[in-house]
Amino acid sequence: MLMLRIEERFPGSGLRSVAEELHHISEDAMVRAEQIRRPDWRLRTGIALLLVVIFSVLIEVVSSLEFHRNIFQVDQFMQLVDSSLASMVLIGAAIAFLITLEVRLKRGRALKAIRELRSLAHIVDMHQLTKDPERVSGRCPPTISSPKRVMPLYELGRYLDYCSELLSLIGKIGALYVQDFPDTVALEAVNQLSTLTNALSRNIWQKIIILESMLDPASASAARMAPNGALGFSAPAQSVHSPDEQSPSH
Repeated sequence: MLMLRIEERFPGSGLRSVAEELHHISEDAMVRAEQIRRPDWRLRTGIALLLVVIFSVLIEVVSSLEFHRNIFQVDQFMQLVDSSLASMVLIGAAIAFLITLEVRLKRGRALKAIRELRSLAHIVDMHQLTKDPERVSGRCPPTISSPKRVMPLYELGRYLDYCSELLSLIGKIGALYVQDFPDTVALEAVNQLSTLTNALSRNIWQKIIILESMLDPASASAARMAPNGALGFSAPAQSVHSPDEQSPSH
């Protein structure tokens, strides 16, 4: 597991806590995705009963109406049409609200889970933000207010690699929530999450290229031409535009 690898390499680090939080989220992801996918029969039954009541009342009202000859007069007819249209609009809005209630509830659950992943992705970015290869190498003299950097170059490479893996897992977990829930709003939120994690991963990839040039200039030149870096970093994938994703390994 990634959390154990980070703990063994960087015991007690903040990145380990982030990995642990992601591990808990990934354990709950399958359950939450199943809740989003599974039909809510109790809600559907309640909605069906309400619709039956609404249509029964409408039928009863229509059957109890008494039509007179003066209904065909212009003023009487316009009043009838106006009141009927207003009632139909209200009833139609109520029916539409009930029919789409389940989808909106599931969408809210999916968006809440995706927001949690977005927050976690920004936390990962904060952890790698100060991990600058040039400053660690001593090329850039620190100031009095500069944070202490005691991490060797090799460990810095592993740290950045772990950040990249965390971001990749965050994007994969997000895709689980729309795997069997093809809602347009939720799918767009997952694509935005994937775009965010890919952009953050590209920033890390640039740091790894700089780090490789310090460790081995010859391999760094080859790494710029290859899709994968010598330190094991894979370039971020493109955004996913369909909900068919595989479950991430924990």
